[in-house]
Amino acid sequence: MEDLSYQYIITYGCNGEQQKSVELESSADTVTLWDLKPGTEYSFIIGTVLQTGSRSRENSIFLSTKPSAPQSLTVSSMDTTSANVGWEKPSDMEAIPHKFIVTWLSTGQPSKSITTEENHAVLSDLRPGTEYEVTVCTVIEDSELESDPACATFCTKPSPPVSLKAEEVRSTSVTLCWQRPAGMEDLSYQYIVTYGCDGEQQESVELESSADTVTLWDLKPGTEYSFIIGTVLQTGSRSREISICVSTKTLQGELIYDLGLESYLQEKLTLSTVLEITSETVNDKSVQSVKSLPWYFLRKLMMVNVTARSGMCTSNEDTEFQSLDSFLEDLGDLQGHSNRLNPLDVITALFLCSDGFLQQEMTLKMSMCQYAVPLLLPNSDGHQCMLMLWAMRDIVKKFRPHSLKDPKGFVENSIVLSKLPMVSFVRLGSSSLRKSHILNQVLSNPQQYHDTFVHDNMVCGDTKRRISNGLVEISWYLPCGNENIDVFPEPVAVSNLHGDISSFHTEFLFLCQTSAAVFVFCDDFSHGCEVLCDQRIRSQLFLVSNSQVRSLSMTNFKTQISKLQLQPKNILIKHSGMNDAEFVNKLRMTVSKLLKKNSHNMNIVDMSAIAQDLGIPVDEDCTQCQNGKKMADNITSGITDIPDFKEKQLPLQGEIWKELTKLEKEQCRLTKAGDRDIEMYKSELVEMKQNLRKQQVALDMSAAMLHFIYAISSSKEDRPYFLKWMRINLDTISRTNLSRLREKYKEKCLNSPEDKELIAKLDRQISSSSLGVEHFLREMGQLYESASSLPEHDPARQQMQKLPRLCAELLLEGFPLELVDGDASNIPLRWVSAVMQALQHLTAWKSKIRVVTVLGVQSTGKSTLLNTMFGVQFAVSSGRCTRGAFMLLIRVKEDFRKKLGCDYVMIIDTEGLKSPELAQLAESYEHDNELATLVVGLSDITVINIAMENSTEMKDILQIVVHAFLRMKEVGKKPCCQFVHQNVADVSAHDKNLRDRKLLLEQLNEMTQTAAKMEKRGSNKTFTDIMEYNPEKNNWYIPGLWHGNPPMAPVNAGYSESVSDFKKSLITSFNECRTPTHTFAEFFEWTKSLWNAVKYENFIFSFRNSLVADAYSKLCIEFNKWEWAYRKHMYSWLSQAETKVSNFGKVQTGTSLTAEDLLSELKTELAEELTQQEKIILDNISEYYKRKENHIYLVEKYREDFLNSAKILTRETQNSMRNKIEAAMEIKKGMLKLDTVRKKHTDTMERKVLELIDRCREIKTEMSSEQLLLEFEKMWDDTVKELSFAGLQRQNIGQDIYRQLRANLTRKGGHVHEILSNVTLYDCGKGPFKVQNDDGILKKAYKRVFGDEQKRKAQELADRIIWKNQEFINEKVKTKSDYHDTYTTQLLRLIDDTLESEKDLQLSDKFEVSVKIHICGFAAREFQKMHDCFIGVNDPRRCLEEFKDQYGSDFKDLFYKTDQCQKKAEEFATYCLGPAIKEYAANSVGPDIVDEMLTGEKSMDFSTRSFFQFSVLKDLLLKNDFKYFLQYTQQYEKFVKDWILEKIVESFTENHNRLCDLVVGHQTKIIRKIKETVEDETSARGGNSGNICQFIQEICTKLEKELVIPKAALDKFMALNKADPMDFSRCLISIMEEMEKILRAEFEQQKDVESVLTDLPFKPENELFRRVFGCGKQCPFCKTPCEAGGKDHSEHFASIHRPQGTGQYRSVKSRKLVTNVCSSDVASEVQFQCSETSWNSHPYKDYRKIFPDWLIQPDTSIEASDYWKYVFATFNDQFAKEFNAEPADIPESWKLIDKNEALKSLEEAYRMIIE
Repeated sequence: MEDLSYQYIITYGCNGEQQKSVELESSADTVTLWDLKPGTEYSFIIGTVLQTGSRSRENSIFLSTKPSAPQSLTVSSMDTTSANVGWEKPSDMEAIPHKFIVTWLSTGQPSKSITTEENHAVLSDLRPGTEYEVTVCTVIEDSELESDPACATFCTKPSPPVSLKAEEVRSTSVTLCWQRPAGMEDLSYQYIVTYGCDGEQQESVELESSADTVTLWDLKPGTEYSFIIGTVLQTGSRSREISICVSTKTLQGELIYDLGLESYLQEKLTLSTVLEITSETVNDKSVQSVKSLPWYFLRKLMMVNVTARSGMCTSNEDTEFQSLDSFLEDLGDLQGHSNRLNPLDVITALFLCSDGFLQQEMTLKMSMCQYAVPLLLPNSDGHQCMLMLWAMRDIVKKFRPHSLKDPKGFVENSIVLSKLPMVSFVRLGSSSLRKSHILNQVLSNPQQYHDTFVHDNMVCGDTKRRISNGLVEISWYLPCGNENIDVFPEPVAVSNLHGDISSFHTEFLFLCQTSAAVFVFCDDFSHGCEVLCDQRIRSQLFLVSNSQVRSLSMTNFKTQISKLQLQPKNILIKHSGMNDAEFVNKLRMTVSKLLKKNSHNMNIVDMSAIAQDLGIPVDEDCTQCQNGKKMADNITSGITDIPDFKEKQLPLQGEIWKELTKLEKEQCRLTKAGDRDIEMYKSELVEMKQNLRKQQVALDMSAAMLHFIYAISSSKEDRPYFLKWMRINLDTISRTNLSRLREKYKEKCLNSPEDKELIAKLDRQISSSSLGVEHFLREMGQLYESASSLPEHDPARQQMQKLPRLCAELLLEGFPLELVDGDASNIPLRWVSAVMQALQHLTAWKSKIRVVTVLGVQSTGKSTLLNTMFGVQFAVSSGRCTRGAFMLLIRVKEDFRKKLGCDYVMIIDTEGLKSPELAQLAESYEHDNELATLVVGLSDITVINIAMENSTEMKDILQIVVHAFLRMKEVGKKPCCQFVHQNVADVSAHDKNLRDRKLLLEQLNEMTQTAAKMEKRGSNKTFTDIMEYNPEKNNWYIPGLWHGNPPMAPVNAGYSESVSDFKKSLITSFNECRTPTHTFAEFFEWTKSLWNAVKYENFIFSFRNSLVADAYSKLCIEFNKWEWAYRKHMYSWLSQAETKVSNFGKVQTGTSLTAEDLLSELKTELAEELTQQEKIILDNISEYYKRKENHIYLVEKYREDFLNSAKILTRETQNSMRNKIEAAMEIKKGMLKLDTVRKKHTDTMERKVLELIDRCREIKTEMSSEQLLLEFEKMWDDTVKELSFAGLQRQNIGQDIYRQLRANLTRKGGHVHEILSNVTLYDCGKGPFKVQNDDGILKKAYKRVFGDEQKRKAQELADRIIWKNQEFINEKVKTKSDYHDTYTTQLLRLIDDTLESEKDLQLSDKFEVSVKIHICGFAAREFQKMHDCFIGVNDPRRCLEEFKDQYGSDFKDLFYKTDQCQKKAEEFATYCLGPAIKEYAANSVGPDIVDEMLTGEKSMDFSTRSFFQFSVLKDLLLKNDFKYFLQYTQQYEKFVKDWILEKIVESFTENHNRLCDLVVGHQTKIIRKIKETVEDETSARGGNSGNICQFIQEICTKLEKELVIPKAALDKFMALNKADPMDFSRCLISIMEEMEKILRAEFEQQKDVESVLTDLPFKPENELFRRVFGCGKQCPFCKTPCEAGGKDHSEHFASIHRPQGTGQYRSVKSRKLVTNVCSSDVASEVQFQCSETSWNSHPYKDYRKIFPDWLIQPDTSIEASDYWKYVFATFNDQFAKEFNAEPADIPESWKLIDKNEALKSLEEAYRMIIE
């Protein structure tokens, strides 16, 4: 249309609006249409129009307009990882559904988008410090139309550093650390740290991004700083700032921090913490770090080691392996903190961090090391210095001034109370003279130099002091009285101020007001001298200078002298040419002249007033200290006369207590009883004790004790101060009194030696003039003891119940407690028990302790050794040695407890052996033995302290010690021993003394043998037999204590080091101790047992201990379990063996095994089983003794007894079981012959029946049942007549028994055979056996004098033998088996064993033969009856007739061809299986009943023999019936058997279902086995019926191990049996299921438990009897049964013995029953007569010579045997009537015992709880 003229018309529009048109020229090819709606779909139509109006076809298109873009896009709230985006929505799209897409991205990262309908969005997960571009588009819903984007850019903030903290804070620097900003790994940034404090301009530091720590220097000490850190990008963008506020440490705080002591600034370090036993105690490492410095110093100081200050440098100067760069870096490290510390800084820090009691201990030990101690302690944290008066309170010094009138006298006083002149040394400005070093030279004589004060020539002494400037130290020069040695003739205090006095004006003024003279060291007088012009200076001033230094300006020097107006004598100048020695001598002379003219003496207590005037606090001024002082002064202020104070204020520990002690010992030994009745005498002693206790109770609590108890009940903060003040005050009073009395005593001895009475009085006053806190605690104990004698709910008793806990708290706080009263030589057991119980409660019950004790001659340094080793101080009153024994607890640090195996170590210090005070007393050796035995018994490790100077004393103490160790070994304890040889100084001592150690061991071995003879324990040949001892490891050589001449001698460093090595070895050896640790309760139990035993003369046989008893009881329980498992297993084996024998030959097995083969096989098997079971028991015993628990070591001596018991058990079991299987086999052989006869009869009868069936069937006419029966009867009679019925042959049992009896008595004389030849056994033993006086039964020697007694014992023995053998015979008869000759063999052996055990009665042969004839006569009749009965039961004809009805029934069934399956199954179940099942259950249920009794409610009754005795006696008391007591005492064995049977019957009668379950359980078990066997056999046949007899034989073969099926019944069942096996098996299984229910119902109807037990082959009552009866031995005096465990024990013993009158003992003269209790008699001087002594008198004390296998432990307490005393007193008349004697004279105290007290006595004796 190029040539045509046209135009375009475009029409467009959208829904709902009118269309619009636009005309365009033909030249146009594009058009823009405006004013459209955004986001709307339009239709566009275009066509061509000619000028003629002709239109072309239209072309159309649909297009949508874009949405409007968001407006005003903004980004706000930008953070490190997020930003908020906002915009305005398009106003022209309100009607159009739309949403927005927000997209953002950064360089190198993919973009992220979110969609929202809102006009804002949060962009998250952004990277910090990063520039982002964000766009927002409008999007139409349900379409892809997007608007143009709205765009913006923004940058996130950088991340700040994370976790800003102060890594190290020091006085002038702080090290900050942080974690780098998150998410900024690829960005370039830096940190700006800004810091400052109030009042100062802030400073900034810029750091690179790689830094994560910075140290900021030049800070002010003790100032709070704020530290701000932020991140800054290169763009200038800053992160959020984070800040921290930190206070710099003070100089003092910094040092304390460096030392690791900062935690002790508030909660002070305590003495108990320092004394704790830790891993460092045994690993005495050198100083490894600054933090280990204070602990190193304390550890050394507590050991009084003079080298404690010498290890203060920890810097490692070893450059051998250091690189050059590192070395040079170290040289240039000016800011570094050296590991070198001045010793004074460490000491000052420790004093600042310690409580008052640790300060005291440190001060005391420093003084012993001759170190100067703090007088004024600086506190550089802005506080004033402190006067250390309290810290020095413990220092007591002895010295001998030249001015003393008596050249041999001495002065002893507390150093703080001693009025002495003080000379002070100070420094002004600089001084070239080394003040402290010069001071040390002044105070030391040429032979004995010592570094009293720290000076710069000591190790680390030249290190700059950080906190100790201002410290004033004090020391004392104390003369020894020797002019050639003493530097000064009189005592003088010397103080030394560290630092420049211009900086410490207050301290200087204090010294100027308290000193006689002040020496000022100064070289530069140009400034600071105004301090010397203070008007308050009272002391003389001396200027000390060195003219050899340039800094000394003579002009200034002269000016200053003029100002001070000093005299020439007050000026000391070291001129050129004067050496150090000359200058020191000059200074010393000046001080000496000063002392001669001085009148200014002052003690440290008086100095406290001056200190307070100057504003210096005094350590004693704290509230707790003042409260404690006030309470102590209330008690001690009025004490002038100590003996009088003790008598009035502490009366309970006086004569009454000592008298009680004597009575207690007399109660044990009964030495003064004379001819009086022992029990009456004991009652008198008890009454005397009760009267003394009443006297104690009647005494009111004294005022002093009221104050004392109130004070220790006060706050825990005040209490330790009170106790320390008490000790200080009492020691001061004691010293004063003793000093006065000694002077008086000395004067009288010199001037009036003839006035012996006055001298003796003074001697007694000196002995009783010691008073300490221990006396008050002892009085507390006596208050508790006396109150314990009151009724339980008495108010006075209740009031005292809190005292033990108070004392326990003191022990835990490290205070020593008196264990043995040194004055009365006694232990208040109730008091100690209560304290131990309180300790147990306070330490959560499970705390374990190890015990270390020390023994040695008096005054050989035992207490000093312990105090040095453990840093403790035992309560030793001033002026005397330790008396008695004290115990003290040291805590083991928690992290070391597991390794050491204990929580506490108990230290026991004892009085010295061979004490001069006791040497004059007759019992002094005994006293030493008692004390040694006690402490050795209590200890895990005993330290034997030997001073090498006196070999005689050494031998004496070794003899005592050996006795003690021997006694411990015999009671099951084997402690470790360490010998410490003191005063051995040579370095080669250990090697040189090799010969001495060998000689010592030889002496110890010799002494062991001697002691063993004295203690009647000759098996101990060497010292190592009785204790753990290694001559090389257990001997320690320790040099002397002092280095030089006291009082100026320090403790010898060699002594401290040697003791330290010994301590490490000692603690390490705890792990090697064989004895386990004890609880506090167990410790007391040992204490009680040991003390009770040492009060008797014979310790070994008097010792009884609940721990030993408990350990033995547990061993017995275990052994009884093993023994029962053994017996049960062997019974099970025997049951199976007897089943094999019974089943032998019943079923054709196809083997050729004979009866002899089977017997041999069983014997071999028996031997193997016994060997295996014995090994199990022996292994169990061995394993048990390897255990650590249950105090196994205490029962070591019983090991052999139990091993032997196991072997005897095997021997007895083997003999018994061999006899049983041999007898069973012999009887079986007879039965086999009989079975053959019966089988022949069965076969014949079967053949005859079958023939009869055939004949009857041949008869054509039908036969009725009656006709068949007649035919059967005729056949039966004819056949029986044909058969031969030769059964078992009847024996003459009497002849067999007579033959064996004659053989048994072959070795007896001809008169015995004469008696036998006139005897007809069947006529003997029909009546009761009676012993006659004139029948030759009693030996003539005794018949004349003691015939009645001998006759009674013989009759008792005969009755017992007859009863036991009748029991045996009756048991055999009940088995209903045949007689066997082994029965007679066993019977005669039983008689012989009993006679052998009673051979001491020395009865004649006639007695033996008479008893045997009596018993054998009874046996002959009973065994004959049994034999005849057995023959009758097994008569072949009777057996055949028994099955006649069954033959008749089978005959009919076979004739009529009736199915026999059901009937035969019933017959098999009823006649074959039923009896076998019942027999199986009966055989099995016996052991189950035993198990039930041993595990049920009453199991403890049978666990051990002791428990059994307890149960029986308790039961007797509850019944309280004389007839039972009589039977128990006179027929013990029979009573016990009856009692056990009664308990079994009672138990299963109450719970009959349980017995039913046991029996039915076994029945069910075997019925299940039968059904399984039948089913298996049926399945094996696979549906083939086969032969029923073969089927039954297979079943019987498979059941023959469990069941004994009756042979006769089985043979009959097999005969005429034509049943189908398959049908038979189904019927049998059904019947067996029914039988199970029938058998249960049948047993449930049987309520008579006793009849059930009677029918059991295994008698549970016999097994329990065997278990608890034991050896059957009875006490030779009172007939109490032995309770020892096992069968073969070497000693018999019983828990309680009874009055001998219950055993028929009576007085020969009066015929009255005697009340003597043998446990009292063996401790007395009483004698006894019996057949064993040939009726001669013999001391009870030596009863073991007559009865060596009996151990009767002495127990003379009135509570002993209260049970039997009650019984005897209650039934006295009945016993007398029964025994044909006169009633006993019962002590009145016995009549007061009631039933409850008897029960309580029983409980205590057996240590059980009465239910």
